[in-house]
Amino acid sequence: MRLAGKCAIVTGGASGFGLGIVDKFLAEGARVMIADINGDSASALAAERGDAALAQQVDVANAASVKAMAEAAIAGFGKVDILINNAGVTHLPTPLDEVSEEDFDRVYNVNMKSVYLTARALVPHMKTNGSGAILNVASTAGVSPRANLNWYNASKGWMITATKTMAVELAPKGIRVNAINPVAGETPLLQSFMGEDTPEVRAKFLSTIPIGRFSTPEDMGNAACYLCSDEASMVTGVAMEVDGGRCI
Repeated sequence: MRLAGKCAIVTGGASGFGLGIVDKFLAEGARVMIADINGDSASALAAERGDAALAQQVDVANAASVKAMAEAAIAGFGKVDILINNAGVTHLPTPLDEVSEEDFDRVYNVNMKSVYLTARALVPHMKTNGSGAILNVASTAGVSPRANLNWYNASKGWMITATKTMAVELAPKGIRVNAINPVAGETPLLQSFMGEDTPEVRAKFLSTIPIGRFSTPEDMGNAACYLCSDEASMVTGVAMEVDGGRCI
């Protein structure tokens, strides 16, 4: 029960890594808002998880939607201690000069602008409380980029830098900010990263991960739990690689 008494928001919480974080936080005693663009999935999952879970439909790239999410969480829980910026998208593997402007804007808005919008909506609340933990789900792509995912790589590199500058500025206010860098996992984005999902492509991808497997939602939940718990009270500005050695 390392998160007993804590109240958290997890964006993109209805699937993949986000759902792994939701389930770990619930198991450790937190109350959790499952915030997702797919409101029906969020509602169904919250109903399954019980009274400690709350559902909210959100478009993290839209200021009004993010503001409504923050207000609903504060109204439902009374406070927000933890914010997980997990929602993210990618473009398909494409030469950098051939990525459409529409795809670029989508990656920019969901992966980058969302961090600004959630900070604007929730950091004042955390400052008032004198405490808080923010966790940004970045990627190994921001540390060791792969060709043809250029603008996705860049968005995650931005997120890592944003994490560090947020940590420096917010530490005196009692707010810690960290990131985790997963390698690809069995999530809805896996096929988008690989371009096509075949045994040969999977084998090639896995050959770059020394531990020899993809990241799992449980891996992300465990890392997020530590970084957002009081056990990590001296840890801020870290971008923790949870990648089986991919970035070595």
